Amino acid sequence: MTVDDLKAAIRDIPDFPQPGILFKDITPVLQNPALFSYAIDLFQERIEGKGVTKVAAIDARGFIFGSVLCDRLGLGLVPVRKAGKLPYKTYSESYALEYGEATLCIHQDAFQSGDRVLLIDDLLATGGTAVASANLIEKAGGEVVEVHFLIELAFLNGRARLGDREVYAPIVF
Repeated sequence: MTVDDLKAAIRDIPDFPQPGILFKDITPVLQNPALFSYAIDLFQERIEGKGVTKVAAIDARGFIFGSVLCDRLGLGLVPVRKAGKLPYKTYSESYALEYGEATLCIHQDAFQSGDRVLLIDDLLATGGTAVASANLIEKAGGEVVEVHFLIELAFLNGRARLGDREVYAPIVF
């Protein structure tokens, strides 16, 4: 199994969710147990030994990778959700998407002082979602150790928006 195998399984869906967007569909990776396990292996190998205490996963595809990674590493999962989806007191942050605007939220008590956090999602595009999520983690008292994505769309320069935060993405388009 290689990163090229993962990359080959990702399919392009033109004009989704709106005209002009080329959506990178990861469902073929998720449907193939060997590919999915390999993707989780890559994230696990990258983060082991870095003192991570929690994983924050971005709504919704980040939950898929984050939950399995938490199970493997024995860590707690903190969901970063769209507005109106968390039941307790939250911090929120609005940001621009490549095709609209959105607001993300995190529970105010999600982290303890000293928590070292891995932030994870499926894809890095312009970086707005990741930056908003990292800001929320820091506002709630966590320290972002690394930010992981299965895919990075390098031509959109999202990595630059994350500043000096360590970014990992095994697949780059």
